[in-house]
Amino acid sequence: MTALDPRQLDTGTLALFVGQAAAARVQEQLGGQGFGDLRFSHGYVFQHLIDDSPTVGELAVRLDMTQQGASKAVAELERLGYCERVADAADARVRRVRLTGRGRDAVAASRRARADLEGRLADRFGERNLAEHRELLIRLLDDLGGTAAVERRAVRPPR
Repeated sequence: MTALDPRQLDTGTLALFVGQAAAARVQEQLGGQGFGDLRFSHGYVFQHLIDDSPTVGELAVRLDMTQQGASKAVAELERLGYCERVADAADARVRRVRLTGRGRDAVAASRRARADLEGRLADRFGERNLAEHRELLIRLLDDLGGTAAVERRAVRPPR
């Protein structure tokens, strides 16, 4: 098999691979802190539980998936101890999904791991250089129509 020169990749593919490599580093650090059972895909659910307690149905709509798929994801995160279903304060028949203490700890650990990675990248490539590249990525995201989803914490899993 012939080796592929990363310089031959289009910008989107290269950015995707950089993101995947960064996510793998964060996952590795999380594993060392007792969160090795988390997968990248769990982040799509977590983003909706940080500031909210949606129902499974609301979560399904936000993730653009079936209610069965959302329920399965929530059940897995419940089994792992990251979230729980609780009765709605206004209607006990309605069950809302929220992060547990372990889930909040995982969010904090993930934020620390990403900050550590940013620090290592800044040390390696220089803060100014990294800031310029981050600004270009932000402009690309905006130009491609992805900024609003990020701002709303509404990034959906790839299809």
